[in-house]
Amino acid sequence: MQVQCTLCDRIDSLEDNTLQAKRLRNRRIYMYLCRTCYERIDNKTKQRHATGKFQLYNEKKEKDHLF
Repeated sequence: MQVQCTLCDRIDSLEDNTLQAKRLRNRRIYMYLCRTCYERIDNKTKQRHATGKFQLYNEKKEKDHLF
């Protein structure tokens, strides 16, 4: 299966029976990232986490009002 990286447009080939290939076939929204782009994003995310200023925002839950 031929796949193209979303960020750098590099074309790779995946075996048809792998889990990643199955996800790409069945879920068109699922993005493929080549190994170099994936590692680059992973390293930069870990660096942001290490600064201590990185926050994930959770959705605010509404309180149930009893009337």
